[in-house]
Amino acid sequence: MTETIKADVVVDTKGLLCPMPVVKAKLALEEMKPGQVIKVVSTDPGSKADFPAWCQETGNKLLSAGEEGKGLYAFFIEKGREV
Repeated sequence: MTETIKADVVVDTKGLLCPMPVVKAKLALEEMKPGQVIKVVSTDPGSKADFPAWCQETGNKLLSAGEEGKGLYAFFIEKGREV
């Protein structure tokens, strides 16, 4: 599914641990318009739980979440109205 989603911005958070992947995503989303899509790449296993919870809490839409390789996670998030 990730191949069909076009990201407007890609944020590489490889090597960063919680809460930094979410913090970096939040900072990038603040510069974006509602409806734009961000791709976050992470090596933090905790991000698998962090991003769905954060999206639900903030009103952003998690379009896709999955592994792109061993220990490499990718999240596609559409910016909502509230960030």
